[in-house]
Amino acid sequence: MHRLLLACTLALFSLVARAEVIDIDNAELQRLLKAGTPLIDIRTQPEWEETGIVAGSKLLTFFDERGRADPAGWLDKAKQIAKPNEPVIVICRSGNRTKAVSQFLSQQAGYAKVYNVKSGIKSWVASGAPVLPATESIAACRSAKTC
Repeated sequence: MHRLLLACTLALFSLVARAEVIDIDNAELQRLLKAGTPLIDIRTQPEWEETGIVAGSKLLTFFDERGRADPAGWLDKAKQIAKPNEPVIVICRSGNRTKAVSQFLSQQAGYAKVYNVKSGIKSWVASGAPVLPATESIAACRSAKTC
């Protein structure tokens, strides 16, 4: 029994030890997108409509308009976008919500490498980087029930 407990503790420690959250800027976001790393936009529908979205973003709201969240339900959907052994990028409006979501993915959900867009979509838009209207992406994720 003692050996089993020790083995489980070591396995958990190795999982936590390799978990990594990396804050990135717009240039690194572009590089990772070109490399095919999935990008999850955790904002709400009104936010997507207001600013548009980064091309290729997967729309998956974490906190609703009232600040409520369903981490387990959200994680089930996130795993359809990126598995825990795959890198993933998360973006929000300014990088604040994604800090919490990045930590959740890394420390509780077992994701090995999570990239947090540290200044969010606000910085992306301010830099003149392209955004797409969110209408088609919202319609697609609504019909698939993946938003």
